[in-house]
Amino acid sequence: MRKWLVAAMLVGIVGSAAATECVGTNLIEAMPEDRRAMIREAVSEVPFHRGLLWQASKGDARMTLVGTYHFGDPRHQAMLDRLAEPFADAATLFVEAGPREEARLTRALTEDPSLMVSISGPTLPERLSEKEWTALSEAMALRGTPAVITAKLRPWYVAMMLGVSPCMMEGFAGEGESAGLDQLLVSRAESLQIPVRPLESWDTVFRLFADMTPAQEIDMIRAALPAASYADDYAVTLTDAYFSGDVWTIWEFGRFEAYESSGLSRDVVDEQMDLAQSRLMDRRNRDWIGTLTEGAEAAARQGQRIIAGFGALHLPGEQGVLKLLEAQGWTIERLDG
Repeated sequence: MRKWLVAAMLVGIVGSAAATECVGTNLIEAMPEDRRAMIREAVSEVPFHRGLLWQASKGDARMTLVGTYHFGDPRHQAMLDRLAEPFADAATLFVEAGPREEARLTRALTEDPSLMVSISGPTLPERLSEKEWTALSEAMALRGTPAVITAKLRPWYVAMMLGVSPCMMEGFAGEGESAGLDQLLVSRAESLQIPVRPLESWDTVFRLFADMTPAQEIDMIRAALPAASYADDYAVTLTDAYFSGDVWTIWEFGRFEAYESSGLSRDVVDEQMDLAQSRLMDRRNRDWIGTLTEGAEAAARQGQRIIAGFGALHLPGEQGVLKLLEAQGWTIERLDG
């Protein structure tokens, strides 16, 4: 199911890749009009469903909030240009994980392979059918991971990697290309000597999946497998939607596509979508509000604002960052409308 693609690219679970052009079909544009209409209807009721750049204000306190895309693309420059004024009086940049957290994560993965690899228990070939394992090992090979390694990887990680297209995986190996918007924001802040602060700890990704049952873990892989073979099309679809500001359309597209191609019932699809939203977005959003509020209030005492950049899917929804701030008395204004 494409929720894991969304997670990887827009929620902020995997690191940034270099810019690599993905060639494929925009699957939303290729849909029959009646299905596009159903997606539009589902999106229309979601608060703050469109837009990437926002301001929240309360008294003298101000936040500039940027929905990011974690992969490189030359179109990020336009957003950086729009942020020139906010950066001019920013006291702090908040991101999901700053350079220190990324370094700590890298060190932890080096020191403790069990974070990503199942040291004991049945391997993935033993937990999946022969047909499923064949499809999985072929898909992961296209993403640069041989079957002997895939067999022992933790299921949540495998499911997310299935959502990252092979063309984007090539970007991880690229050199000299542009970074994702998060990294570009950090670089801009560092060049201006603006402090960079994390919204969450380095081990958040592991805690998100720590209490999943074995059945839930394997269901993640089963749900992701059917569309893994045309993930380049998903990459094109996702990127087009992001740069047009259609943030929640990305999420509902994943739901309706899963209804059609995953082989799962609608109830199971909705259950998995709810699980992903709760773990990857809603919980984290609520955890961030206090940090953002305290940061903005401290900046206001210096006559400044804060900037916060995080995966674009954290912005919309009843439990999105914007709605949660609004519920606490912040005035929300879209800046890229």
